[in-house]
Amino acid sequence: MKKLSLLGSTGSIGQQTLEVVSLYPDQFEVVALAAGSNLALMEEQVRRFSPRLVSLETKDAADRLAFRLKDHPIPLQVEWGSQGLLAVATHPESNLILSAVVGAAGLLPTLEAIGAGKDIALANKEAMVMAGELIMGEAARRGVQILPIDSEHSAIFQCLEGRRRQDLRRVILTASGGPFRNLPQEQFSEITPERALNHPSWSMGRKITIDSSTLMNKGLEVIEAKWLFDLSIDQIDVLVHPQCAIHSMVEFVDGSVLAQLAITDMQVPILYALSYPHRLPSQRGTLDFSKLSPLTFEELDEDRFPCFSYACEAARVGGSMPTVLNAANEKAVSLFLKRKIPYTAIPLLIRRALDSHTPRPVKDLEDILEADRKVRQQMDVEYEDL
Repeated sequence: MKKLSLLGSTGSIGQQTLEVVSLYPDQFEVVALAAGSNLALMEEQVRRFSPRLVSLETKDAADRLAFRLKDHPIPLQVEWGSQGLLAVATHPESNLILSAVVGAAGLLPTLEAIGAGKDIALANKEAMVMAGELIMGEAARRGVQILPIDSEHSAIFQCLEGRRRQDLRRVILTASGGPFRNLPQEQFSEITPERALNHPSWSMGRKITIDSSTLMNKGLEVIEAKWLFDLSIDQIDVLVHPQCAIHSMVEFVDGSVLAQLAITDMQVPILYALSYPHRLPSQRGTLDFSKLSPLTFEELDEDRFPCFSYACEAARVGGSMPTVLNAANEKAVSLFLKRKIPYTAIPLLIRRALDSHTPRPVKDLEDILEADRKVRQQMDVEYEDL
């Protein structure tokens, strides 16, 4: 039986993970949960899954949760803050950590879990964008498996399983194109948070949904794929595939292409990551090819969606630049969701941050964290100029 610690249990991926776990009680056990401040949902999860340890973002939230669970029959340790998050990530009973924390906050617990010898099911792409070389190097030293949960990286992982890496020519990430694929660019200034959060294909958290609308998410996935699969940026291509049936493809040196297809449902790659190296029967349904609409592909329009090209640029420069890109994007998306900037200011803020940063080599974790801090502090001051 796999014993699971879940970081980000009340978010979209976290909730879907627990739904998967509930279907296979003889396969998985939840030993620890970490979340932000959603007390009601965390209480419900504790009563349903009976973990030994939980952590919330603040002491007040943790105290309130402990009070609400006074009648819980199973002993429960309630922690809070960064130390609580790290405690969940390194719980001694867990042998698989699913990291679904949003943004840069997932970096430290992921590294701590790897240091504790835990296998990682990774849904937090920002950690890999910021510190992919560090994460993969540490995982190799510790003999830890990194199992991708993003549907695109799960697809590549599955297509490469058992294949010789020297036979690989390139990988092809697919993209839905987001909700604004056909919207005239002059109308982008009218886009509201509600409109941007209405993704045509996937049900995801707020931040990743905005990233999908700007195509930044695809750029972050390019950087993640580089580190996960030891690729050069020139070995990674992207095609817009609106039907979202093919989740990604792998081309080999002889011209053969393998594609992974499945229904548009995040519980499919979650189940694969949890059950790896085996496969469990899914209860989410399968593709009906007789009813599948024609599969189409098109080039990604980088003029309409400059965030994608910014991400590829940062990946090519390397060093501290991907960290700056990620921090600037997180901050810009947050400002947009709070209605402090228009949608069209998201790429402007990111471009400004990249242009004002002098890239430097990243030697250790502190270099990464310092670059991240500086960008966020700078943007706190500057965003009102737009």
